[in-house]
Amino acid sequence: MNTDLTTLTAAELLEGYGGGAFSPVEVLQAMLDRLAQVQPRLNAFRLVDPDIGMAMARASEARWQAGTPCGRLDGVPVSIKDTNLTKGWSTLWGSLTVAPEQTWEEDQPVVARLRSHGAVFFGKTTTPEFGWKGITDSPLTGITRNPWNPSRTPGGSSGGAVAAVATGIGPLATGGDGGGSIRIPCGFTGVFGLKTTYGLVPNLPGSLGTMAVAGPIGRSVRDCAVMLRVISEPDARDPFALPYRDVDYLDGIENGVAGMRIAVSPSLGFPACEPAIADAFASACRVFEELGAIVEEVDLDLSWSREAMDIIWRAGFAESVLSLPPGQLRLVEPALLDTAISAGALSARSLQHAFEDRIRLTRQMQAFHQRYDLLLTPTLPVAAFEAGQLTPGPVCYPKWYDWTPFTWPFNMTRQPAASCPCGLTPAGLPAGLQIVGPVYGDAAVLRASRAFEIARPFPRWQP
Repeated sequence: MNTDLTTLTAAELLEGYGGGAFSPVEVLQAMLDRLAQVQPRLNAFRLVDPDIGMAMARASEARWQAGTPCGRLDGVPVSIKDTNLTKGWSTLWGSLTVAPEQTWEEDQPVVARLRSHGAVFFGKTTTPEFGWKGITDSPLTGITRNPWNPSRTPGGSSGGAVAAVATGIGPLATGGDGGGSIRIPCGFTGVFGLKTTYGLVPNLPGSLGTMAVAGPIGRSVRDCAVMLRVISEPDARDPFALPYRDVDYLDGIENGVAGMRIAVSPSLGFPACEPAIADAFASACRVFEELGAIVEEVDLDLSWSREAMDIIWRAGFAESVLSLPPGQLRLVEPALLDTAISAGALSARSLQHAFEDRIRLTRQMQAFHQRYDLLLTPTLPVAAFEAGQLTPGPVCYPKWYDWTPFTWPFNMTRQPAASCPCGLTPAGLPAGLQIVGPVYGDAAVLRASRAFEIARPFPRWQP
């Protein structure tokens, strides 16, 4: 087995614990050492707590030594996104407006499930303010950077999480996705992530309502399948959670894609991708043909839904921001404040029309999946651009959701969608392949992602 503990998957860590090859304490120390090396350059963590981490690792070590591991991830280091409530740690959402001096006694459902399965927590990863945009910088933590090229953005809003996983600071991380916040940064940093079907993973609903979900981020599809089984366990605090089904997402994950009906859309009706991204996507699609899938390029236009996304997004963040006390508004990132204020001109009728367009989009995709099992698109039309910039170009991409047109439609429709690394551009930056399934088709998305991972092993960042 590989002796560099920071490169091992969660499955390999668990195997090593069971066989006595190494302990959770040794593994966490390796992760903390790597964190100390890369944090000054990448700024992936808002909070690091080695004392809590070591206490959890020692408790796990004792359980393994006694032959009584307590769950499916016992001893596996998992970083927590700083939008997830965590007992004993502040959750600041990248904002100067959230007071850290509070009693923090609640775990987000995803955190509670990971804790019950023995995962080791050691820190909280960075996010833009209130998770509002597709890059990761904030008034609270500054700029988070891409491991492949620190002058570039890792994407967002789970930018700290993907930077941690990409560099070996834990094989898994929690992510949240309201418009692409798992898939965007995974696409920019060469790691795997799954935006789950809405309601599958219990959550604490926020201002984006049924758009936002929690999901796993990792370097391995199988690891994320295990994490999904853990975090999809029931939690009564979510009034919109789906009825619990004890699904093992590893069942059938190795069955491949032969015979699957897979549609391909290089654009979804939006402007064309950069040539290097288009080439990587076309190459990835050929893999599915080689694996025996029935692959067909389709004329699928979702670009008409952009106005509805714009209205729903601005209205959601108006609620989050404008409800702050007046004295705190000056602490809010100016671009976010402008977004929130702009929603003041929206009428109830325009918001209702946006919701009706969302229903129309959902019906369009439900009809589409009567014919196709899966849909392939690029994760993003561009490679990672300059860190700290809201868009790669304000003329072509006025808003962040103009350069992320392949991700947010599937938050509108509540569908599962994964981002798989599918190669590197000539500049050495990752490109991402998005695999979209019908609502409740998370297992099929994981199965196809695993088939692609085997056929085209994901490129790994090297220190």
